[in-house]
Amino acid sequence: MNSLLKQRLAALYAAEHLQSIVGIRRGLERECLRIQPNGTLAATSHQAALGSALTHPLITTDFSETLLEFITPVSTDIETTLAQLADVHTFTLKQLADERLWPLSMPCYIAHEDEIQLAQYGSSNVGRMKTLYRQGLKRRYGSMMQAISGVHFNFSFPAGFWPHFATISGRTAANQAFISEQYLALVRNYKRMAWLIVYLFGASPALCSSFIKGRQSKYPFQQLGKGTLYLPYATSLRMSDLGYTNSAQSRLKVTYNSLDEYIAGLHQAITLPSEEYASIPCDAKQGYQQLNSNILQIENEFYSTIRPKRTTESGERPTCALAARGVEYIEIRALDVNPFSPVGVSAGQMRFLDVFLCYCLLQDSPDLSHEEQLVTEQNLKKVVTDGRRQNLELLQQGQPRLMLDWAEEIFADLADVAAWLDQAYGGSSYQDCIRSFYVSLLDPSNTYSGRLLDELLSKQQDNGPFALNLAEQYRQQLLARSYEYYDEQSLQTMAKESHQQQAAVEAADTLSFEQYLDDYFAPKPCSLESER
Repeated sequence: MNSLLKQRLAALYAAEHLQSIVGIRRGLERECLRIQPNGTLAATSHQAALGSALTHPLITTDFSETLLEFITPVSTDIETTLAQLADVHTFTLKQLADERLWPLSMPCYIAHEDEIQLAQYGSSNVGRMKTLYRQGLKRRYGSMMQAISGVHFNFSFPAGFWPHFATISGRTAANQAFISEQYLALVRNYKRMAWLIVYLFGASPALCSSFIKGRQSKYPFQQLGKGTLYLPYATSLRMSDLGYTNSAQSRLKVTYNSLDEYIAGLHQAITLPSEEYASIPCDAKQGYQQLNSNILQIENEFYSTIRPKRTTESGERPTCALAARGVEYIEIRALDVNPFSPVGVSAGQMRFLDVFLCYCLLQDSPDLSHEEQLVTEQNLKKVVTDGRRQNLELLQQGQPRLMLDWAEEIFADLADVAAWLDQAYGGSSYQDCIRSFYVSLLDPSNTYSGRLLDELLSKQQDNGPFALNLAEQYRQQLLARSYEYYDEQSLQTMAKESHQQQAAVEAADTLSFEQYLDDYFAPKPCSLESER
C-alpha cells in the first residue's frame, strides 16, 4: 500500500470521520436492443405505452428506436437501485408483446444497417436536435456501431464526506473547487487502471459476423458455429477499435489535470472544424445531416471510459454546466452488459466499483499528460483483445509489468479499502465482494468473458442462439416477478404524464430550429474563478 493511501485510510477510520462515507450515491443507465422472437432486430417503433422517449425519467431510447435505455434515480442503496431497474424491465416487457430484450453488448443479427431506425423525439426543437445528432453519428460512424449496448454507472460521494476529506488532506475548505479537483484526481487514477474493470467485467469476447460484414478487420478472428467470430483471449470487443472509436478524436488532447484544462479540451473539440466531416450537410439550405462539421458535434460524442459530470439545466451544454457549478458526479462507461444478470448488472459489480472508485480517490494521483494518457489507452486495448492471455504485459510508469502482478497489488489495496467501507457500513459485503472477484484474477475462466466464451465453445454454439435463450429465460423471469419499488399504476401514470410533458415542450417553442441551434452553441464555458 502506498504511503498516502495508508495515511488517509488510517485517518478515515477515526471515530469523527468514519461515518462520513456512508451515503454513497449511485445511479444506473442500462441500454438494450429490442428483438423479435427469432433474434433479429425489432421492426417496431418505440411503443407509446412506454411513454415519451423525450421526457420519461426512467425509459428512453439511445441511438435508435429499438435501443432502449433504462435510467434509475439517484439512490444511496444498491438493492433499491437494482429493484428500480428490475421494475422498469418488468413494466417494459409487459408492453412489448412478443419482443425480447437482447442480453449482450454486441448486437444481434442485423442484415443491413438501414434496419436501424434513428430514435425520434417529436417536433420540438430539443427533440429535433436529439434526432439530428444521431443522424450525424450515422453519417460519421455508421449505424452498426451505435447498435452496441453498455451499462453506465453514476457515482458520487456523500456531500458530508468532503469536509472530512478536506480535513485529513490538510485543506482549509471543502468548496466546489476542491471537490472538482478531487473528482479529477479520481478520474486520472481510474484511467490508469481502467484495464482492470474491463478484465473483470468485459463480457463481449465474441460477435455476430454481420457486425463487420463488408468491413475489413485487423483482428485474427476465429470462427464458431454458423456465424460467430471471437478472439480466444478477448474481454470486451465492445471497447475495441470495432466499437466506440473515432479516428478524428485521436487529434484531441482532452486531459484531466484541472477542470479548466478538461473543459478547454472538450470545448476545442466541439469548435474545431474537421475536414473529414466537412462534406456532410449541416445547415437548413443543404438539408441537415449533422449538427455541425466539427470534430465533435456536441460533448456527448467524446468517447471515454469515464466522464466528470454535472446535471445540466434545460438547453445547457455539459461544459457550461461544469464551468458554472463544478463536478457533481462521475459516470463510468467501461461496463459491458452483464449477460449473467437479467438486468445487465449485478450488486457485486456495484460494490466492487464503490471500492475501486474510493481507492482511486484515496491514493496519490499525479498529473496525467496526454502522452501518458495514450499509454493508459494502449494498456486498455491490450486487455480488451488479450486480457485473459497468460503472461500479458502492460506498461506501468514506462516499464513493462505483468498484468497479473499489477492486479495482485491493486487487489491487496482494494481489500484494505473494502475493510474500511465495511467498518463504516457494517457487515462484510465489501470484503466478500473483493474476495469473490479475486477468483477471476486467479483463474481467467471465471471472468465474465471467460465464462461466456467457455459456454459457447463447450457447446459449439453461436452466440446468437445462446443470447436468444438467455433473452427468453430473463423475459419469463422478469414477467413472473412482483414489483418491488414501483407498481403498474404508477409506471402507467408516469408514461402518460411524459406524453403530456412532451406536448408542453412542443407547444412552448418560439424559436426556429436554426435559431435554437445558434443559441445552444453560443455560450462559452466560463471558469470557476470565484471558487479559487
